[in-house]
Amino acid sequence: MAAKQDQRVKEGDVIKVHYTGTFDDGTVFDSSEGRDPLEFTVGKGTVIKGFDDGVRDMNVSQEKTIKVTSADGYGERDSSLVKAVPRKMLPPDLEPKPGMILSMRAPTGQQFMVKVDKVEGEQVYLDLNHPLAGKNLNFKLKIVEIA
Repeated sequence: MAAKQDQRVKEGDVIKVHYTGTFDDGTVFDSSEGRDPLEFTVGKGTVIKGFDDGVRDMNVSQEKTIKVTSADGYGERDSSLVKAVPRKMLPPDLEPKPGMILSMRAPTGQQFMVKVDKVEGEQVYLDLNHPLAGKNLNFKLKIVEIA
């Protein structure tokens, strides 16, 4: 059943939204352009708080731009999440360099990305922070559907 044009997004609604995410300098870090819109349930915590809050009270076809602070996004960067690991723990054919993104697997089997912070001798420092931690994010939003 299609939503009425004047229906507004509220807690518990399943919505579809197109978005473009940019940093303050205008650099695009993510976009649904050319893909299906993002579908999620408002208020379930499946998207960052600032994005979830930003879609509330919008209606179908409405567009707006929101600014999400790091506190309402991926949090502040935590220096305690930079961990030293012995170089021998990495694949032998890998030459780690600062800024390199590596895919790691947790003991639970979950895969996650880490960034090489620095390399000092036989120690490699891996940054376990989310890549967007500490950054303010801007989103251009357009509500496609309210189920």
